[in-house]
Formats: sequence, structure tokens, C-alpha cells
Amino acid sequence: MLRIRGFEQRAEALFDSGTIKGTAHSCVGQEAIAVGACAVLGPDDYIVSHHRGHGHCIAKGADTERMMAELLGRVTGYGHGLGGSMHIAALERGVLGANGIVGAGIGIGTGAGLSARIRGADQVCVSFFGDGAANEGIFHESLNLAALWKLPVIFLCENNQYGLSLGVEQASAVPQISARAQAYGIPGETIDGNDISAVMASVGAAVERARAGDGPSLIECMTYRWGEHSMRSNLPSYRSAEEEESWRRDRDPILHAERLLSERQVGNAALHEFRNRADSELDAAVERAMEAAEPTIDILPHAVQKPARTDVSAPAASGRTIGYVEAIREGLHQSMERDDSVILLGEDIGRIGGLFQCTAGLYEAFGAERVRDTPISENAMINAAVGAALTGLRPVVEVQFFDFITHMMDAIVNQAAKLRFMLGGETSVPLVVRGPQGGGLRLAAQHSQSLESWFAFIPGLTVIAPSNPFDAKGLLAAAIADDNPVVFIEHKLLYQRSNGEVPEAYYTLPVGKADIKRPGEDVTIVATMAMVDAALSAARTLEREGIEAEVIDPCTLRPLDMDTIIGSVRKTNRCVVVHEAWRSYGCGAEISAQIMEQAFDYLDAPVARIGMEEVPMPYNAKLERALIPNADGIAEAARNVCYRD
Repeated sequence: MLRIRGFEQRAEALFDSGTIKGTAHSCVGQEAIAVGACAVLGPDDYIVSHHRGHGHCIAKGADTERMMAELLGRVTGYGHGLGGSMHIAALERGVLGANGIVGAGIGIGTGAGLSARIRGADQVCVSFFGDGAANEGIFHESLNLAALWKLPVIFLCENNQYGLSLGVEQASAVPQISARAQAYGIPGETIDGNDISAVMASVGAAVERARAGDGPSLIECMTYRWGEHSMRSNLPSYRSAEEEESWRRDRDPILHAERLLSERQVGNAALHEFRNRADSELDAAVERAMEAAEPTIDILPHAVQKPARTDVSAPAASGRTIGYVEAIREGLHQSMERDDSVILLGEDIGRIGGLFQCTAGLYEAFGAERVRDTPISENAMINAAVGAALTGLRPVVEVQFFDFITHMMDAIVNQAAKLRFMLGGETSVPLVVRGPQGGGLRLAAQHSQSLESWFAFIPGLTVIAPSNPFDAKGLLAAAIADDNPVVFIEHKLLYQRSNGEVPEAYYTLPVGKADIKRPGEDVTIVATMAMVDAALSAARTLEREGIEAEVIDPCTLRPLDMDTIIGSVRKTNRCVVVHEAWRSYGCGAEISAQIMEQAFDYLDAPVARIGMEEVPMPYNAKLERALIPNADGIAEAARNVCYRD
């Protein structure tokens, strides 16, 4: 506790002097919670922290020099200076990371508990969060999921009375956070979070319960943060001076601990020695951290992602023809056979095999532990997948319709895509988010969108979009084996209409490699997903008119194989880019821009872009067909660029 307080005091002084940049969040006044909780954990147990997380990391055994170096943005920090105060992790100590997104750690901790259970490990996870996070949807979704599956997770709320400035009484209809445990049939308890012995007793009992397989607990620790919300805060007063003084004077957790030690015959000399040891360690930590070098720009690319898989293991053609859905199912089945760490999470993917039957038979083959029907809780599902990926599993999450991925955006964009980077490239987040998108089935505006450009925009994500059964199986197998988070997009029309020759054996295809589906000399057509078949149909029409079109399927939208596309454009001198998504700001715009930058001198006409009109998908069948690009439109665009004066 002395080490934590001393660390925070030094950090605040360095911030005030301008040495620490950005901001940091002090946990002075809350030290007993971190120490009491971590004291009853084993070295292999996990914790997940939040933006006010320095104390949790120190209590779990993190090195104070590396922590201070991270706050200072130095290369010797836990994240090599890329994460900063809010994103410190010490994976070797079971610290899965602090987090700048309120409530995110609740779901990630749930995933760590799921991972421990599936791996048969005797591990538990304590998920620390503040009272403000208890009003986030992820709190309720995660408690329900953990209770439903009896996961070894302790949800520990540090109720320090305020969110940023709004008090708990003004923010919560039920201000006693622990009372919410009743709704999920798990134990809930409110304790004095400034009494270290009370914290140890309560968390210790919850840990025993979790290890015994009896599921999660919710513990609310009443405490108080002495300082402002953050070191950067300069807010009007929202707490009375009397309230602040009362907590400092009467409920200081360190003074309380000293009284306990005195009652147990620990003399002043020993207490003085404790302080001296903490001060000496921290002074040395600050000094060494200040001397450390800053990171250089060359560390950035490796920190974002591991290199994409480029191996190819496809066997010779066998003459066997199967559909797109069967190819997806076979890729999942064979990946699960080869690797016990692969698990499936999703709504209705178990007994009924998914809405489109992509997981049919997998529940019977691998059981309920590895093929998990989840509640309708997309947020908890994907956050749990992140936690599971951090702790040894390879989750594959099915999104029933890709439109529902809006519920998952934080975990995909702020967690999966960024954790490796914020932790200095020291970890991997191997997960796959897969499911159907696109129109053609008369499912209207909220079930028919093409959203690939959202994810192709984000560094840290791999985005794969196969157009046929052969590619779907091989690229899905590669995605599951990859150490990076992958968004794997399957077009709904391909489920129904696409058949092709697919080897029966397990194989992988290279990630980030485009495929020339049809060679040609006169015009390049770059098409994605369901538009590839439309482009090939257009190419056959154009051939009868004496125009030889080269059709290229990027296969992977991030990383994008521009070398293949540019090579084709330099040969044909003309290009049409087509996708089903809205034309503006789509992947076609990116491809077109890169062609302009890299092959402008080779172009005999501007690049033509084809996409959907700027309206949501209508329900009416004729209107839907009119909006989705087709072979006739692609052929006409190709004629225009070929015959342009």
C-alpha cells in the first residue's frame, strides 16, 4: 500500500512538472482494495484493470520501474511507451491490462474466466471496475453470461462515490451496486473497501467459491478517491471540503492498516522501515525510468500486427464440388480438430447450427464447451472473446447478421485492434469475427448492409472477404490460425448461389494476396465478394464484343494487395472497381486512390467506381435489385473506360 501511494504521489509530481504528458488517474485513497484483493490470488490468476489501475498492477507484482517508464513514454515501459498510464499490462504477472474504455475490462475478465474453465486451469480472474461502469451495458451482459456459465470471475466494484463529477446517488436508480447481484443469482456484498482485512476476507471467500466451480461473485468496495478524476482535471468544485477532509482524516486505508499492524505488535520501527523500503525502491525506479530512452518510430509497424499469414497449403484439385456454407463449416470443423484452443461463440450456433447452418454438426462433434450458444449479448460475447484470446484460446465469434456488429464495435475497434499496440507488441489477440452481410434477400435496411470499409479503415485488424467456396475454406482456416484479430465477411447471396471445387483436406490460403480470377489485356475489373461473379459475367459479355477484361478479387481488404492490382492496371491501362457497399468512402475509393497515386501515368481513362446508391437498402424486391450493382452495369462501365476519348 505504501508502494502504491508513493508511486502515485511521484507520478502526480512528475505530471505537475510537465514530465509526464497526457494524463494519469490516481488511486490514492483506494490502496486497500488492490492490495487486499491481489493478496488472496495466486501468481497464475488474472486481473483486469481500468483507467485508474496503477495500484492493481503494483499489487499483482508489476515492476514499478517499468510502470514509471511507461508513464514517461520510455521504451523500457511495459508497453514500450505506446500505451501510457491507462493501458499498462504485465502479462507475465497475470495483469491483462488497464483500459481507457469504461467497463471494457468487465467483459475481458469474463473471457479470461471462460478461458480458464475451457482449458481446465485452476485460475480465477478479478475484474476491477468503478461505480460508473456499473451503469454500462457490458456490466449486465457480463454478469449474466458469467452466472449462466458459472465462470470463475470476481466482479469487484471500487465505489469511490463519483463517476467523473456525478455522484452515485444521481447516476444510479439502485445506488447499492452489490444489490444487482440478486438479478443474476450470484452472491453480492458491500464492504468497507478501506479496511484491508475486510477486502481480503471477502475476496478470499469469492476466490474459493470460484475455484470450486460455483461461479462468479459481485463485491462492492466502498472507498473514496482523494484527488480529482484525473491529474489533468481542473473542474469546478463538486465535492465539499468537509467531505474530502473527513475521508482523508478518518478513513485513510494506510492509517487503518498501520493501526491493525500496531495491534498485532508491529512496532513503529518496523513501520518506518516499510516506508523507507518503499521510498528507496520508488526513488530508484523513477531515476532509472527517467534515464531510459524514448521509443523510435521503427517499433510501430511490428507493434500493430504480427506479419500476415502468407503460407499456402492447398492440395491438388479433387473434383469435389460443395457450396459456400459447407466450405465455411468444413473450415471450422477441421480447424477445431487440429487445435483444441479453437472455440466458437455465437447466438444459436449450437443445437440448430446457426441461422444459415454454417455451424451445423459442430455442437455434436465438439460439445457445448467449445461450441457455445450465447445469449443475445453481442457486447459481452465479443469482449469475452478478447479476454479468451489474451489467455490462450482462439475464439471464433459468429455475428448472426453483420448489421448487429454495431453492438460489438468497442471490443473490435478499441480492444482487439489496439491491445497488441498498446502493450508494445508483446502479445497477440488471435480471434475471428465472422458472419453474413449484404443484400439480395429482401431483409431491408437493418439486415442488408455492407460494412467492410468500417473495419478495413482500422490498423490492427485483418479484413477478409472471400468470393467462392474454395477461398472461403482456405482463408477461414488461415484466419483462425492467424495471431491477429480478423474480421471475416461472408456475403449472404454466396450462401445460396455459390458452388465450387473444394479439396476435402485441410488447407490454408495466403492472407493479403489478391487472386486473378480471369486474365485479360484491355481493362482491369477489381471486384469483391458477390460482385466477383457479376464481374466475371460482365467479362464474358465484353469478350463477345472484343474486350478482354482481367478480373481481380482482392480476397483480403486489409492488408490490401495493391501490387497485383497495380501490375494489372499497368498492363491494361484502364480500371473499374466494383463493390456492393455504398460508393462513397468505400473500399473502391481507396483502391482507386492508390491506383491514381501509383499508376497515374499508365491510365488511359479515369478509374471508374461502382457501388450502391447512397440510400439504405429498401424492402421492395425491384428496388433492391435496382440498387445492387450487376453485370450489366459493370460491363457498361468497362465499355466507357475502354472507349473514352
